[in-house]
Amino acid sequence: MLNIIRRQTIGLLAISACLTTSVFAQQPALRVVTDATFPPMEFVKDGQRTGFDIDLVEALGKEMGRKIEWIDIDFKGLIPALQSGRADMAMSAIYITDERRKVVDFSDPYYAGGLVVLTKKAGPVKTLKDLDGKKVSVQVGTKSVQFLKDNFPKAERLEVEKNQEMFNLAQIGRADAAVTGKPAAKLYAQSHPDMAVLAEQITTEEYGIAIPKNQPATTQAINTALKAIKANGTYDKLVAKWFESPAK
Repeated sequence: MLNIIRRQTIGLLAISACLTTSVFAQQPALRVVTDATFPPMEFVKDGQRTGFDIDLVEALGKEMGRKIEWIDIDFKGLIPALQSGRADMAMSAIYITDERRKVVDFSDPYYAGGLVVLTKKAGPVKTLKDLDGKKVSVQVGTKSVQFLKDNFPKAERLEVEKNQEMFNLAQIGRADAAVTGKPAAKLYAQSHPDMAVLAEQITTEEYGIAIPKNQPATTQAINTALKAIKANGTYDKLVAKWFESPAK
């Protein structure tokens, strides 16, 4: 009798597993746009996308039972891709702002960052006020552009398409500084001893996953999955892997 019960139990578990797998298989992949040029958040290494954001989305997809379909696109095109229906999510170190909230929804914040100044240690920029009148590189479509317009109108903005271009201009001296996100700036300075990040941080802001306005179920599912991977330790492992200190 016990053997029969065991066999029935095993059979029910197998059926349940098959049904679960079938349900997951029926769900379409989540189309995620990113600009993989912003280490350590997202970048390409040995021909493969990697970084904190990439690992995080893959972990969320696993938790949700959804495959991830990555789409590479320039940063300035991320939100338009959501608006046009080309993608279900945008994950690319995107700050949550009131302006962006007008056209897309956001997940709960997943990491605290902020804008900082990256400059040469021997260069002329020692404090934030030194930015006025200097050449400052920024990436098109990022909050850095508007920050300089509003706070340092005398600064000469060198607007470039790619994050690496922005860093290169500061590295070779064609720009006196770069204004960018804290994680990427810190990582760049670590690998370039002649560069430094000013201690005076410009802003403290939070990163979020951008989602189209017409997909509230997706937003809810992402937030639920984010809570789950924080509870089970997956999130903390990713933070330890990609950052020097714990996430705020």
